[in-house]
This record gives sequence, structure tokens and C-alpha cells, in this order.
Amino acid sequence: MAAVPKLQPIDERLSDKNFQTLSRYIYDYSGIKMPITKITMLEGRLRRRLRATGIGSLNEYCEYLFKRNGLATESTYLIDAVTTNKTDFFREPKHFEYVERLALPELLSNGHTRLRIWSSACSTGAEPYTIAMVMEEFLASRRELDYRIYATDLSTEVLQTARRGIYHRDMVAPVPARMRQKYVMEARDRTRHDIRIAPKLRARVGFARLNLMDESYPVGEAMHMIFCRNVLIYFDKETQAKVLTRLCNCLLPGGYLFVGHSESVTGVPLPVKQVANTVFRKI
Repeated sequence: MAAVPKLQPIDERLSDKNFQTLSRYIYDYSGIKMPITKITMLEGRLRRRLRATGIGSLNEYCEYLFKRNGLATESTYLIDAVTTNKTDFFREPKHFEYVERLALPELLSNGHTRLRIWSSACSTGAEPYTIAMVMEEFLASRRELDYRIYATDLSTEVLQTARRGIYHRDMVAPVPARMRQKYVMEARDRTRHDIRIAPKLRARVGFARLNLMDESYPVGEAMHMIFCRNVLIYFDKETQAKVLTRLCNCLLPGGYLFVGHSESVTGVPLPVKQVANTVFRKI
């Protein structure tokens, strides 16, 4: 009787040393804290990279990264694997109501007719495309106004999705019906479940990779509005303060900063005043 081959273990767990090395690298690179309570999540996400690279185990993967110069080619994929990219169209809708009712009329009254808007953690693109919809609605009766949206993220994977502007139909459920008719293209084949953002909106948004941990943000001229929502919660207080300070350096005096409703700038000496819940204006 032939011997039954011995099955190889699916994969061993990350060693404590390799977890600490990985979590330190991820924090230094992206500002994202990776406590020991997230080790199972980290292992699960990294197993996708094992399949992509053909490396046999998590600890071999760490050896490849840190002892065989694997970070030279793998760092972007590693960060893509561990970043969280929760996003929705019209997420935290009161921000967009504020933009339309108060921020845009105020900027226009102060002579700003060519607006620069930055979605600084854009994920798969729902936020910048939502901003574009709001802008287009506002422009309908104010043709003297023009705008450009800059959308950045750390993850190259989500940026690819954002540039395509193709989503499952359920994603655009929060978009008001009148806007869906104008700015969302349905497939001719009604059995398909994907939609695409209209070319008119896609042309208004430029996507690029940017790391908020960088010492400066190469975004060109100062912005009239900056959205940095639901990303600060992944940073510690020190990193939050640095990021917020750099964002304010990119904001025009009189411009607006929007942060997530679960986030705060309390205790950070910024040149802004609060004008609404989680909405700040540069002094």
C-alpha cells in the first residue's frame, strides 16, 4: 500500500517578532496603528499577498520583506493590503448640505470663482464624485464658477477603482434620484448590476497617490476646501496633529476643512475656527 503523503500545514501564525516588525513598519509608513488585537486581521489580509507572490508562509514573507530587500517592490502592495477603505456616496450628508448652502455662496461672494477642492483620503472615489455632483448642481445657476477636484489616497488599488468610476448599483443608492439621472450611467443590459459615473464628472476629478505621513503635500496652489474624513481615527494624537497642521498649510485663508463626525481637532493649535459640526474655516 502506497504511503499517504503528509499534508503541509496551511500556514503558521506570525511570530511575535515579525508582527512587531510589521506593525512598526506600517505605522512609520502610513501612521496606521496595528495593535496586537489586530493580528488575526493582519494575517488574513497578508495571506492574499502570499498567493500573489508564491511565498509559502507569513514568516517567510516577512523574511523576504525585511531581510531580502523585498520592500523595494512590495511596500505598495503591503500597504494596500492593510489599509481600510470604507466609503459611501453622500456619507455624512450634512457636510454636503453645508457646502451647497453656506460654503459655496460665501466663497463666491468673496470673489473666488475658480475653486480647488481636495479629497485627501478618497478611497474608491465616492467622496470626490459626491463633491462633483454637489458642485454641478450649484453651477447650474452660477455659470461664472468653475472648479477642479483633487483626489488622493495611499492605496493604489482603490485609486484604480476610483479612476474607472464603475461601482455596483447598490453603491449609488444614497445618491438623490435627480442626481442619479444626471450623473450615473446605467448599463444597457439591465441584468448587469454595475453603473458608471458620467464622463462629465470624471473629467472634473484628478486622482493621485499621496501619503499623509509625508512631510509636505505637493498639491500646488492653496485649496478652497479640504475633506479629510474618517482617516484621522486610524492615527494617534501626535500623528493627527501633524497631518492636520500640514492640511491647514494647504488651505487658503477663508477656506474650509471638513473632518469626520467621529473625529476632533480639539487640542491641536490650528489656524481655524469651527463654523459647524466638524467643519472649520481657516482664519
